[in-house]
Amino acid sequence: MWCYRGGSISAEPRINDRIRVPEVRLVGPSGEQVGIVPLAKALELAQEYDLDLVEVAANARPPVCKLMDYGKFKYESAMKAREARKNQAHTVIKEMKLRPKIDPHDYDTKKGHVVRFLKQGDKVKITIMFRGREQSRPELGYRLLQRLAEDVQDLGFVESNPKQDGRNMIMVLGPHKKKTEAMAEAREAQAARKAERQGLPAEAAPAADEVPAEAPAAEEAAEA
Repeated sequence: MWCYRGGSISAEPRINDRIRVPEVRLVGPSGEQVGIVPLAKALELAQEYDLDLVEVAANARPPVCKLMDYGKFKYESAMKAREARKNQAHTVIKEMKLRPKIDPHDYDTKKGHVVRFLKQGDKVKITIMFRGREQSRPELGYRLLQRLAEDVQDLGFVESNPKQDGRNMIMVLGPHKKKTEAMAEAREAQAARKAERQGLPAEAAPAADEVPAEAPAAEEAAEA
């Protein structure tokens, strides 16, 4: 019965004495091609350089192995993966609900939330809720959505025009800034605030990619 050579499948490459082939195509520490050499010779060179022999292309014939500091390689790979996750942007759609006859104070409060969401690089779904006789006055909701779009036009644009959806009217605003740009600016602002608290000049603040992003705030209650 055929079985996989080397036992259980692992995501980790084979290194040093775990490599079980008679010969390998060897790549030197600086990426130079050494050529096809016996496994024993490759392991001997690894000891001379005080490095590891790492199988980087197991399916090649013969397998390709490289001389490297495997511990350092794993650390650098983990840091790159961490950086990629940190900079990964997830598009989030926030929602804000308003009433057609909202009073000025409540409107300013709701608009403030929309401004904050757009600055964070998030889309915002604006929902106008009609009740009772308000359903016969859809123009009230349309004018309110138009007014809000104009008030935040420096930060966002109308991605989906107002449309009636049962008792509600819906419009979607999209941010001018990409999520990654908003995240970078937030980290820079956080670094500047930290430097100010410590009494340091602004230029002494760490770079944006050295400061962990703040945890996103919980979504605001959007009931009118």
